[in-house]
Amino acid sequence: MTTKTKLLWVSALYFAEGFPFGIVNDVFPVFLRIHGVRLAEIGLLSLVGLPWTLKFLWAPAVDLWGQRRTWVVGCQVLLTLGLLASLTVDPSRVTGILWTVVLSLAIFSATQDIAIDAYTIEVLDEQEMGPANGVRVTAYRVALIAAGGLFVALAGTVGWPIAFLGAAAIMGVCALLSLRLPHVNRTRPPALAEGSKVSPAEQALWIPLRQFFAYRGFLAVMLFVLTFKLGDMALGPMVRPFWVDRQFTPVQIGAVPGTLGVIGTILGALLGGALTARWGIFRALWVLGIFQAASNLGYAAVATLPPSTGLMYGASIVESFCGGLGTAPFLAFLMSICDKAHAATQYALLSALFGLTRVLAGAASGWATEAIGYAAYFTLTFFLAWPALLLLPRVRSWTSARTAGSEPAAR
Repeated sequence: MTTKTKLLWVSALYFAEGFPFGIVNDVFPVFLRIHGVRLAEIGLLSLVGLPWTLKFLWAPAVDLWGQRRTWVVGCQVLLTLGLLASLTVDPSRVTGILWTVVLSLAIFSATQDIAIDAYTIEVLDEQEMGPANGVRVTAYRVALIAAGGLFVALAGTVGWPIAFLGAAAIMGVCALLSLRLPHVNRTRPPALAEGSKVSPAEQALWIPLRQFFAYRGFLAVMLFVLTFKLGDMALGPMVRPFWVDRQFTPVQIGAVPGTLGVIGTILGALLGGALTARWGIFRALWVLGIFQAASNLGYAAVATLPPSTGLMYGASIVESFCGGLGTAPFLAFLMSICDKAHAATQYALLSALFGLTRVLAGAASGWATEAIGYAAYFTLTFFLAWPALLLLPRVRSWTSARTAGSEPAAR
C-alpha cells in the first residue's frame, strides 16, 4: 500500500470517528432544547460520554479477538442503525428509550475509535506518522463541522427527521467504504506462560502507574489534569442550549458555533502550539490558560446584556479560539510526562482522567444553570479554571524532580 493510499484511508476513518462524536455532543443538546427539554436533563445526558473516557477498559478485547476491519465495519453498521433509531425517540422528554439510543451511539463510537486507532498504528510506518497525524486531526475536525454545523443547519432547513436520515446515510457510506479496508499483518498480544504469577492487568496498568507515583506530588498533577479544562468543559454543554434560548435558528447555530467555532478552535490550537514551542510548556500553560478562562466571560457578558447577534457571534468565536489556545500546551504537557516505554498506557490513563472532567462537569451544568441562570453560571465557569493555574508551581516542581531523575519517594 502506498503512503498516499494510507493517508486517504486515514482521512476516511477519522472522519467516521469524529462524526458520531459530534452528533452525540453537539447535535443532541440543540435537538432536545428546541423541543423544550429542561437544561438539567440535557446536562445529565453528558454522562453518556463515559464510554469515550473508559474505553481503555475494553480495548484489550479489540486486540484479542477479530480483525480490525471487522470491528470498524460492525461498529459503523450499528451506528447507522442507532441514528435511524433516533427517529423513534420523543424529543420533548428524556425517556429510557432516548438514554438507550444515545448511550448506544456513544458505546459503538468509542469502540470504533479503539479499532481505528489500532489499525492506524499498525498500517503506518514511522516516517508516515507525522503526515498522518495532520490528516487525521483535519479529518476529525471536518467531521465535527459536518455533525455540529452542517447537520444542525440542515435540520433547520428540511427538518430533523430528514437530517437524521442523512446522518445515517453518511455512516452507512462509511461502513461500505470500510468493507474495502486493506488487511494488515497484526502482532497479537503474547500469552502469559502457564503458571505465571504476573497478571496482564499488572503488566499493563500497575507498572506505568507506579512510575507516576514514584515521586511525591503526583496527586497535585492528577488534580491539575482534572481541572485545567474544567471551566471550558463546564461551559460547553450549556452553550448550544443558550443559543436556542436566545432564539437563534438551527442554521445560525450550525454556521457559527458549529462551523466557525470549530475553525476557530483549529486556528487557536495551531497558534497555541507555536507559542508553546517558543515559550515552553509551563509558561504557555499559565498565559494561555488565563486566556482560556477569560474567554468564558464573553458568554457571561452576552447573557447579562440585551440580546445582540454581533456580541453572540463574537463571544462564540473568541471562546472557541481561546479554548484551542489552551488545549495545545495542555496536550503537550500530558505527552511530556509520559515515559516512552509506557507512553500508550500512560497517555490513555491521563486522557481518561481529563475526559472524566467533561462528563462530570457536563452532568452538573444543567442543574447549576437552572438554579442561578446563564449569566451567573458562565461567570462561575471562569472561576472554575483558576484552581488548575494555582497548582502549576507544584506540578512544575514534580515534573522537574522527575526529569532530573532524583531519588523516588517510594519504590
